[in-house]
Amino acid sequence: MSENWAICVGINRYDNIKPLAYARQDAEAIADFFSKAAGFKGVYSFAEDAPPIAADFGQSLQSSPTFINLRRFLRVRFEERFLQPSDNIWFFFAGHGKRVREQDYLLPLDVDPGNVEETGIPVRYVVERLRRSGAENVILLLDACRNEGSRDGQGAGLQKIKGTVTLSSCSAAEFSYEIEELSHGAFTYGLLEALQIQGKSSCATVERLDNYLQTRVPEICRLYGKPVQTPCTFAEPLSKRNFILLPAAARAEDIAALKIDAFQAETIDDFLLAEQLWWRILAVDPADMDARAGIKRVGEALRDRAKKNPWWQTITRRQVLTSAGGGLAMAGGIAGWRAWNAMGGLRPKAFERLTEFVIVETVDARGDPQPIARRKISYFVEQIGQNARMELSLLPGGDFPMGSAIGEFPNKMSERLRASPMRVRPFAISRTAVSQKQWLAVQDLHPEIVDRAISTDPSSFKGDNLPVETVSWQDATEFCSRLSAITGRLYRLPTEAEWEYACRAGSTTAFHFPPTLTDSLANYCGTGGAVCGTSFTREVSSLDYDGVKYPDGGYENGPSGGFLGKTTPVRSYPPNAFGLFQMHGNVWEHCLDNWAPDLDRLPDDGGAFEVGGTDLRVLRGGAWSHNPALCRSASRDRMAEATSGWEGRVGFRPVCELNGE
Repeated sequence: MSENWAICVGINRYDNIKPLAYARQDAEAIADFFSKAAGFKGVYSFAEDAPPIAADFGQSLQSSPTFINLRRFLRVRFEERFLQPSDNIWFFFAGHGKRVREQDYLLPLDVDPGNVEETGIPVRYVVERLRRSGAENVILLLDACRNEGSRDGQGAGLQKIKGTVTLSSCSAAEFSYEIEELSHGAFTYGLLEALQIQGKSSCATVERLDNYLQTRVPEICRLYGKPVQTPCTFAEPLSKRNFILLPAAARAEDIAALKIDAFQAETIDDFLLAEQLWWRILAVDPADMDARAGIKRVGEALRDRAKKNPWWQTITRRQVLTSAGGGLAMAGGIAGWRAWNAMGGLRPKAFERLTEFVIVETVDARGDPQPIARRKISYFVEQIGQNARMELSLLPGGDFPMGSAIGEFPNKMSERLRASPMRVRPFAISRTAVSQKQWLAVQDLHPEIVDRAISTDPSSFKGDNLPVETVSWQDATEFCSRLSAITGRLYRLPTEAEWEYACRAGSTTAFHFPPTLTDSLANYCGTGGAVCGTSFTREVSSLDYDGVKYPDGGYENGPSGGFLGKTTPVRSYPPNAFGLFQMHGNVWEHCLDNWAPDLDRLPDDGGAFEVGGTDLRVLRGGAWSHNPALCRSASRDRMAEATSGWEGRVGFRPVCELNGE
């Protein structure tokens, strides 16, 4: 039989936000049901004044739901696998939630409401940590649409996360209500009712539980004089709707539906999903012969697949790091050359150093063209299959002043000039953002997953020579890992220092052109405002961005420009003195680093800034939809590593480590 484990968090009192009345009672009631009526193997409860949580080793863990306590628990308890794939891990949260930049956050009691991205707990981070337990089945119960005192529908719970079942307390644009007469939130009260139903009407599956809540919660609100509140359920993949939540209450038809899903998964060679479904059936009925045969059949298929693939198509980045005994952050796809060799990798063929004279265009402070210059660059070509190639400029390395000069608008604290120069080692960087043609070519040559599955066609604007976009930091690092496996060279995302060094190409002004920007030099929004356009049909145009107003379409004394409203091919505008195209505008570009509040915290040697407790990663360069001030060499932004950002706006360009070549 499978095991069930749960984490229950309930927060009434907040340090910096209006308190709630019944969130803690909700969590306590759910925890009581899990531990007593449902017989869960382990239940962890977080609430103010709750007793400490016993750790497997060392001191007990604090249970007050602060940012540090919650992050530490998720890190320590789920660092090692302790469950089986057929087991279930449940996460219940009652409290405030907030949606920021299309990312859901759960708000701990000490959250800073003005800085949710750095003081909230990303829902994706919760899921990623829970999956480390070894359980394939993650169920989120989020009564977290309680934003600023009321339970606001713009809170957390609307984000779809693949491989996860999420039940959220209300739909978009609705409020979630607490019922004084019941001493519970309407959603949790309905949820407790549903979980305790026995017999033919039981809510043993995701679908039946969803159907019950869709009817019952609005009814509860009507009975107690509250407006409509409609829970919503996300199940990714769709077969999760047949998932059996409570095996003891399952019916024969529930098992039959799961069997159909398992057989269908096998027919499309999705053996991992099929294995998970067969194990789930066996957990409900240990004597089921179809499940036993299915598990055996799927296991043989997976072993046959493994035999056909050499080690470098299946090895994980963590295994490379472990075998090598060290190196830089493996989450970013970095390992030293010795790490690659230690795993038996073959040394790649030395690249051919090529040279080219590039025409460098510049303008004056008003945007008027100045005499052109010719600069000699060195680069090499990485052939990717028959039809794609990547050109990489060879940069010499050295010291440079990193950050915005004094008086450079908008003069944000996070961008201010470092107290000491930054030094970078020689490296190679792609002359363009990764194109859709390159993205597909790498996946054609290396379809096997290194660390995560990625879409073959994620981009919103289609075209072989357009940049691949709407990709997350995790997607970008997976691409780099696959490119490394194909070529035998070490590809990764650039550190933030490497990116700015490459962008500036020796300049110290706002842009490498250098003092201003015109729409003949870059693709940006030159008609005024901080951001222009839509994202997934939603209007996102705004004069403000990150607390700063950007009313003008031009930068400083430069002219206003146009607005194309889309990406352009990756070589559409003039290169800089290093031969790199479109470092300003077109698409934001992922960097390896975690977000740092200021540049002085970055390592002096140009390495990546890596810090625990946050999944925010750095973006550089601006995009087609952003004001020119947001496309400067020193402009910085950040985004959670698992998200792909606004539609059509985020891409990347890889770096190749030279290792003495």
